[in-house]
Amino acid sequence: MLILKKTGNIVWPTKKDRLQAEELKQEPHIFYGEYHYSSSSFILSFAAMTFNEFNLDPKILEALSYMGFEKATPIQEKAIPAIMNGRDVLGTAQTGTGKTAAFILPVLNEQMKNHKRETNTLIIVPTRELALQIDQQIQGFAYFLPVTSAVVYGGGDKHDWTQQKKALTEGADIVVATPGKLLAHMNMGYVKFKGIRNFILDEADRMLDMGFMDDIKRIEQALPRERQTLLFSATMPADIKKLASNILKDPVEISFGLSKPAEGVMQAAYLTYDQQKIPFVKQLIRDKENYTRILIFTSTKKKVGEIVRELRNPKYRVEGISSDLDQREREEVLMRFRAKKTKVLVATDVLSRGIDIKDINLVINFDVPQDAEDYVHRVGRTARAETTGVAITLINPSDMYKFSRIEKLIERELPKLPVPEELGPSPEWNKRSRGGGRNFRNKRRRGSPGRK
Repeated sequence: MLILKKTGNIVWPTKKDRLQAEELKQEPHIFYGEYHYSSSSFILSFAAMTFNEFNLDPKILEALSYMGFEKATPIQEKAIPAIMNGRDVLGTAQTGTGKTAAFILPVLNEQMKNHKRETNTLIIVPTRELALQIDQQIQGFAYFLPVTSAVVYGGGDKHDWTQQKKALTEGADIVVATPGKLLAHMNMGYVKFKGIRNFILDEADRMLDMGFMDDIKRIEQALPRERQTLLFSATMPADIKKLASNILKDPVEISFGLSKPAEGVMQAAYLTYDQQKIPFVKQLIRDKENYTRILIFTSTKKKVGEIVRELRNPKYRVEGISSDLDQREREEVLMRFRAKKTKVLVATDVLSRGIDIKDINLVINFDVPQDAEDYVHRVGRTARAETTGVAITLINPSDMYKFSRIEKLIERELPKLPVPEELGPSPEWNKRSRGGGRNFRNKRRRGSPGRK
């Protein structure tokens, strides 16, 4: 029997019972989200390391304690010691595993041992949103340290350019940059990277997809040969492997759960016709009044606007975010979502890797993503690091084949549930279906006259 909990008319997955794990006195990770046939079944691993065991600077530990970080995630356990020992690292890690802290903490620790007023760490990322998120984490971890950081990204005005130039010429300790804007500054001739000791590429596969490979190579060639290089990527295509072989020296290779959602994500799917989706999502939101952040993903910008209009409610704020908004507008929307002023955020896949907000209670895939990899990044917005969350996917007949491919990718078959009875019958699951079945809007209501 599946371990499920019913709230109102919606069936929700429940967390596993922790009692047996506590009896073992191991403080293990309990991996939620796996469906078993016994309420006593659960998966556990050995006790996680605490940050005190890494011999980090006391001021870093103080900041971690203040932020509520106690135990390291698996990638942090592997990467932090390797980086602290001066090794290059090639990391394959899914989103939400804590990889940002895995490379930031040892870099900050080294800065406290040998701190000079010059730029010593360069972090290259694909998007402005990710650059700002990493900079926010740096500021948190370095709260008690004499370390400065700056972000360099596109889409700003003359004032932003001036501030970025100042940071690059006066020597912010850590620079987080997008490739194109950094090269624009480098082409002006005033950027000097002779003090770079750490070069970090994050989400390298996404930068490859966005056409930044040549830019990355130009930036890398302008850096000192003697340095530590760290490369992190969610996937490892051939071009990324080739880049790694050219810029990394005898790297420590770390790989965690390639293309699988974080273990803390409780996943389920509902079989729906298109016209059942909005009423069903309204029920999901209504049945979970205690949820403060709900993120809905859809595949097109047009659908974002339609879903926002349908879900508007006087009791809570619903907003949409897509590439139709400029950078400043997107930041303002994300800020309201982060501050819990907006309860429901509707987004396109462009943000599936870019939102790094804790405590997203529920992710809803309004439709199945075109790319199976995108499912992982969508679902990765909930259950960040060691937290837990719920991810629900709505599957219409046309998306069943795509969802079966996702299940093959994540090596797991998810429960497929019908929508509540009052919304009408759900379609039957058929993993070979690519559409062509009856559509909800075309079904005649029982008792309604046929066409004459």
